[in-house]
Amino acid sequence: MAKMSAIRSVKSEKQKGDNNTDKYYAQLVQVLNEMLECEYAGVIRYSHYSLMIFGYNRIPIVKWFREQSAESLQHAEEIGEHITTLGGHPSLTIGKLAETFKHSMEEILRESLQHEKTQIKTLYKLLEITANKHLILEEFARKMIVEEETHVAEVEKMLRKK
Repeated sequence: MAKMSAIRSVKSEKQKGDNNTDKYYAQLVQVLNEMLECEYAGVIRYSHYSLMIFGYNRIPIVKWFREQSAESLQHAEEIGEHITTLGGHPSLTIGKLAETFKHSMEEILRESLQHEKTQIKTLYKLLEITANKHLILEEFARKMIVEEETHVAEVEKMLRKK
């Protein structure tokens, strides 16, 4: 994987001071910050879920949730690198987190599913505004969509009764 620090998305001399380019970059940073906030929430959400699992299947499920938490942190760092590459400021805000006090396995998985679907909507927004305009972010959006949709499929299978 190419190091993010090696990626440069610098405006050309022609683009510097171009109001349309500035608006476009601001729009990219806004969407990336939405994604960042969602990933921050995922770190906490999945860590919390891992603590609330009980029963015979606890060990593999706890491991899975902790892997999801670590992956959310990795995603947050990647998104933050893209934000700073664009000259933006990464948000310190954590996305929506509400304690539902619903801790059955099914309820936790349904909350997880909703969290993933929320992020997918934002990823498609990023894909739409980068398509044929910003290759690095377009490919990043595609990669993230694949990962998040894979998570959705996994959770949906976990929720299946047969």
